[in-house]
Amino acid sequence: MHLLNERFLWASMLWGAVASGYWIYGWRQKSAIPLAGGAVMMIASCCLSALVMTLACLAVMGIVYWLVRQGY
Repeated sequence: MHLLNERFLWASMLWGAVASGYWIYGWRQKSAIPLAGGAVMMIASCCLSALVMTLACLAVMGIVYWLVRQGY
């Protein structure tokens, strides 16, 4: 993986920002699911390639949404 690839940098910036929003929301609402989802997305935005990172972050966002709708 080339860390200075333009696609990797843009995807990392975008998904890192979304993940930090999830993390801050979970922190302020004292909700563990969005907090953990934000942390997982932050780790994914540093370690995966751009396409895999995008798919993983979308999957985490869907799982967090579904779990919050279920009442967890």
